[in-house]
Amino acid sequence: MLTDTSIELRSAKPSLLMRTIKWLMSKRPDVFPHRAEDLEPFLAGRKLPKDAPMPESFRTKFDAEEWEAAGQKVVTLHRKSGPGIWHMLYFHGGGFVLPMFKEHWPLAQAMVEKLGVSISLPLYEVVPESSHTRQDELADAAFAKIAEGHDPSKIILNGDSAGGHMALSLALRLAKTDGPKPGKLALFAPWLDVTMADPGMQAVEPHDIMLKIGTLRACGQVFAGEGDPASAQFSPLFSPGEDLAALPPTRIWTGCHDLFIVDSRTFTGKLRDAGVDAKLYEYEGAPHVFMAVVPTRESKDCLHLLGEFLAE
Repeated sequence: MLTDTSIELRSAKPSLLMRTIKWLMSKRPDVFPHRAEDLEPFLAGRKLPKDAPMPESFRTKFDAEEWEAAGQKVVTLHRKSGPGIWHMLYFHGGGFVLPMFKEHWPLAQAMVEKLGVSISLPLYEVVPESSHTRQDELADAAFAKIAEGHDPSKIILNGDSAGGHMALSLALRLAKTDGPKPGKLALFAPWLDVTMADPGMQAVEPHDIMLKIGTLRACGQVFAGEGDPASAQFSPLFSPGEDLAALPPTRIWTGCHDLFIVDSRTFTGKLRDAGVDAKLYEYEGAPHVFMAVVPTRESKDCLHLLGEFLAE
């Protein structure tokens, strides 16, 4: 265990399955270009991205609803026995520029089955074909719609990577309104500073098989558009303490071989300083968004802790 009680090392070494899958992942084509200068042609030369379709088996396993918020698609999954006590609004990752991955669907399935939650997954428009404002509009509208029919105190915002950023940004926006507020916030390997400013990331970068500092900086600039990527609007790590103080209880999960571990530690400290009930769980040797590899010990532990968080 780490000395700071707000940060807990859950596994001192990666499981054999995690090491095997991580090795296999390293042999696959890169999700993002590894060189910053390759990002612009990567985005310019692609076809309009499409979300990985929901597996057809989900229509028999769950009560699946397809609806729209801000003119964009949302999928909601309930257990066949009915809606869960908790409703999770989950934003998928992908650097704001990539759509839903096929790996997100098994993660959603595991959370419904193991935690008993209902889960809504916004299939948001991506940049640069769209604007970050469209992503915010969808997040705001989806939460408002869910809160109309579900106790807001039993809504948990969650997301991975850029989706963690979206969940956190939504929570910060809602905290400034007089409307309904979510009861809890969960972040899976959140992207907190799109400028990747902390030099401590350089020591982690050789171990991260997916993410590279320069590419992420370039991607963050694409995301911000004409805005300042170092502002709190685009990099919530820099949110003032008085804004953070209004956040609900928060839990963060990040692998130690993930560039975002550095900012996750900093952000957890800032939350605690602001008086927020916050905790970070770390996993040695685990890669970016390791919880999506649902058969692993690490992913199962993550969901176990998330279940405990919901039960508190």
